[in-house]
Amino acid sequence: MLSERILSAVMRRAGDQFLKLQPQMEARLPAPVPGREYLLYVHVPFCTRLCPYCSFNRFPFEEERTLAYFKRLREEMRFVAGQGFDCTSMYVGGGTPTVMIDELCETIDLANSLFSIREVSSETNPDHLIPEIVDPLVDRVDRFSVGVQSFDNSLLRQMDRHDKYGSAEEILERVQSIEGRFHSLNVDMIFNFPSQTEEMLLHDVEMLKASGTNQTTFYPLMASPAVEDSLKDTVGRVSYDREYRYYRMLTEALSDSFEPASAWTFSRTGGGMIDEYIVDYEDYVGIGSGAFSFLGGSLYTNTFSLVEYTERIDGGLTPATQQRAFGKSDRMRYRFLMALFGMSLDKAAFKRDFGVSIERGLPLEMAFMRLNGAFQTDTDEFLTLSPKGRYLLVAIMRQFFIGVNNLRDQARDALPDAGRMLLFGDGECTDAAVEAHAVAVTEDAERSPVP
Repeated sequence: MLSERILSAVMRRAGDQFLKLQPQMEARLPAPVPGREYLLYVHVPFCTRLCPYCSFNRFPFEEERTLAYFKRLREEMRFVAGQGFDCTSMYVGGGTPTVMIDELCETIDLANSLFSIREVSSETNPDHLIPEIVDPLVDRVDRFSVGVQSFDNSLLRQMDRHDKYGSAEEILERVQSIEGRFHSLNVDMIFNFPSQTEEMLLHDVEMLKASGTNQTTFYPLMASPAVEDSLKDTVGRVSYDREYRYYRMLTEALSDSFEPASAWTFSRTGGGMIDEYIVDYEDYVGIGSGAFSFLGGSLYTNTFSLVEYTERIDGGLTPATQQRAFGKSDRMRYRFLMALFGMSLDKAAFKRDFGVSIERGLPLEMAFMRLNGAFQTDTDEFLTLSPKGRYLLVAIMRQFFIGVNNLRDQARDALPDAGRMLLFGDGECTDAAVEAHAVAVTEDAERSPVP
């Protein structure tokens, strides 16, 4: 699809140009805007085993280290509340947030005591759909999101998930066992695997319908540089040539049971909290190692080092060590992208916030989208997406998240060698590696102290 290729190329160049991090030297995040509501993103970077396609900050699970991390995570949450932020929504991602259920529950309870939380979303894996993990979360979590990825056993084996999380049949039974227990039960899926046939994709959709879930998110397979080689070695070389065809197939197959809630999230109930919290919250605060915050037009990245994260929290400092400030044009494009990804854009709000109409502020973007029939509604007040427009937003967001993954790579590149070994080594979180990492971080801090 020519329009997709043009968009992907433009987004790649834009990401290379604009998503560059600089050191962040302040001891605190910028103060909140009085009266503004924020989302709180909480990152739990531990997994019992690491998936080859994942670009997030994640580490092999070890109990003592995870307990110490949760303690600092809650301390950082208190810092955020002490600065005056009021968060009305909470999203817990990972890693695997449910890796220590008691710690997760204590963290959610603290957030409810510190902020005006109205809704909580948490991710998990299929092997955690058991009573001792699910039961404590039923009254704490509004949206429970399960990373299934596929109901095809051959694909699960390629992703090294079959032995970890069970067969497709076992996973389906686990998802069915918690039907109706959460306001929103989401199943995360991936489409456009190199070895995925049309029959396999349609089978995934039918299994999904049988699961009892009331929401699903179908992500396109994303080949960011950090995982490109591991993807090639496990699932094959990624190509986007048939992505549009597969997207049309899955949306048509879902249409009798689900309706679009975003360009790649589909809901039986016509709404609710979705994975892309940045659609509803332009400003958000991220806590935890590897978390992002977006505040006042600047992106902040927390250190990817567990040792440095601990030292900065214990020292009363923000763990945000890198940042990227965005100008007005970049912020207009960000609004354009996120609003349309959420299915509609309010033109009056755009003009109020940026002092210019969207046609004058983003003439090339508007011309391209109109030329390619991306809008279902195009009035003086609103823009909404056509079916083709929804796919174009899928392609744009795919490249956007690949760019975000490149930001994560920049953060990892700033780690000492021992820190990178914890992330990309043989999966062993050895004490020797942690000790070497701690020494390297301390030496860096002595050379470049934070004021």
